[in-house]
Amino acid sequence: MKVSQLIDQIDTLDTFKRYGRIKRVVGLMIESQGPASSIGDVCLIHTGKKNKVKAEVVGFRDEIVILMPYSVVSEIAPGSIVEATRKPLEIKVGTGLIGKALDAIGNPLDGGSLPYGLSSTATEQDPPNPMSRPPINEGIETGVRMIDSLLTAMGQQAMVIDAIQAGAKDFIVKPFAADRVLEAISKALS
Repeated sequence: MKVSQLIDQIDTLDTFKRYGRIKRVVGLMIESQGPASSIGDVCLIHTGKKNKVKAEVVGFRDEIVILMPYSVVSEIAPGSIVEATRKPLEIKVGTGLIGKALDAIGNPLDGGSLPYGLSSTATEQDPPNPMSRPPINEGIETGVRMIDSLLTAMGQQAMVIDAIQAGAKDFIVKPFAADRVLEAISKALS
């Protein structure tokens, strides 16, 4: 890494920790007085058992920060300390996760640790521009007409997976021209 890049990182480094306190818990809604944070930021709630519960900032009401936890709230009590991370939820990604079972926030379900060599990525990202992708013109044929009429086009599976990994929530691609769709349906029904 170049010295100029390190200096830029130092200039943007946030050296202050921001804390708040739990005021109220109703169902899964947690209300705290502070810390200063933004919508989508992850906060760590320090419980009496020395655990840290991750929660996301989902709203504000006056000076109250509204949080939604990523796990159980049974250990959270009024007065528990809330620490702002000032970052959105990030998960580890990489080929080392192939074959691993993970929960919704990327923790291994077997209780083990994550493999080395993974990189962090934010879960909230802008979706890719679908117009920058090459058009899909070739359908997948299995030889069973009814199944063929319901399948996506060649290459579209990888395209959809790439879009989801990049943060797209709604991703629609027109795989065939209208006449090809009508032809496939007509074949299946005949």
